[in-house]
Amino acid sequence: MAIKEPRGDRIFGAVVFVIVTLLMLIVLYPLVYVLSCSVSSPTAVGAGEVVLLPKGFTLMGYKRVFQEPDILLGYKNTLFYTIIGTAINLFVTVPAGYMLSKKEVPGRNLFMFLFMFTMYFSGGMIPSFLLVKSLHLYDTRAVLVILGAFSTYNCIICRTFFAALPHELEEAAAIDGCSTVRTFIQIVLPLSQALLGVMVLYFAVGHWNSYFNAMIYVNNEKYKPLQLILRRILILEQASANMMEGGGDEYAAEQFKLKELIKYAVIVVSSLPVLVLYPFLQKYFAQGVMIGSIKG
Repeated sequence: MAIKEPRGDRIFGAVVFVIVTLLMLIVLYPLVYVLSCSVSSPTAVGAGEVVLLPKGFTLMGYKRVFQEPDILLGYKNTLFYTIIGTAINLFVTVPAGYMLSKKEVPGRNLFMFLFMFTMYFSGGMIPSFLLVKSLHLYDTRAVLVILGAFSTYNCIICRTFFAALPHELEEAAAIDGCSTVRTFIQIVLPLSQALLGVMVLYFAVGHWNSYFNAMIYVNNEKYKPLQLILRRILILEQASANMMEGGGDEYAAEQFKLKELIKYAVIVVSSLPVLVLYPFLQKYFAQGVMIGSIKG
């Protein structure tokens, strides 16, 4: 005999379903809108006629973006910075979090204080620039993967996760003759897939969207990431549209409308790889969403 669900539980379930559906629509609508605008006609986009679905399908915006000769070079550079930079971030941050989770480590609190201090205070842009110049990192690829290699915030998340792991596992490994490094690699890391998935997502998205360091420390066009290439396209199109705006002819009007289409195409081009990456890390992200939270 089926147990009848209480009326209060049914009402609560319905309310939760409605709220979750509304939140999903709020998150999903901007993505669909930007994608629709990027493949709609410039006239429809300029007139605000695109609400949800595309109108007057065209790939003019993407054609203009990929006409930029450096666009593929920008993708190549950004992939390099994202992959190498994320690997360096993990190599530096995760072991540091593991070390700080051990109460027997001498000076643990001092190290934690020094790390926390850097979250709130820094030397500023000019001393940082002079330091980069003195280390001969200016205008090199290395500057974009070395700067920010350590993240205090993510280190705290790692420390909290490792502190919650059963200490008996490491004691058993030590009895079997495992060194600290071997225990970390063979025992702790396989149990930390949720943590590593979250860290990879955080670091990779940060590197993919990063542009400020490249704008300050990189002058060579061969080393510039995708974000700066797309920024240059937007600036050039904006300047071109502003120059033609006062002309009054039909071509100038079309160019001004095309500027908006290119803006949406640039958003899609810059965001698509991250959106493709997320489904592969979603299960780890869902498992590790509460990593670092206070546990009773």
